[in-house]
Amino acid sequence: ISGHRLSTAEIESALVSHPAVAEAAVVGAADETTGQAVVAFVILREDAVDSGDQIVQELRNHVGKEIGPIAKPKTILVVPELPKTRSGKIMRRLLKDVAEGREVGDATTLADNTVMAQIAQSLKKNSPLKNA
Repeated sequence: ISGHRLSTAEIESALVSHPAVAEAAVVGAADETTGQAVVAFVILREDAVDSGDQIVQELRNHVGKEIGPIAKPKTILVVPELPKTRSGKIMRRLLKDVAEGREVGDATTLADNTVMAQIAQSLKKNSPLKNA
């Protein structure tokens, strides 16, 4: 991002350190201004309240405090589930497709084929890829 090398794992770790976040996945998406933008997909804990823009801003600020302002995700999407293979690995390729607004690629190896439909539904509800 803008000449800085950021680790997706480092940003994911910062997100998960927030008490409201159960799980997170971070991908880089093409961005006209910075080359690559950080897009985060998060699952909130059961007791956390999805307050929309408020929780997104809180999470962005949390990452900024943990790592630094340059690491703040451009977009944070609260999703009900992450796409995982049967062995439990997150399929970031599919998340990158979503983040860049492309048609989602081959999802036949997903453990739960309904996950991508759930993410698409969540995107429609939360206005797709709005910048925080």
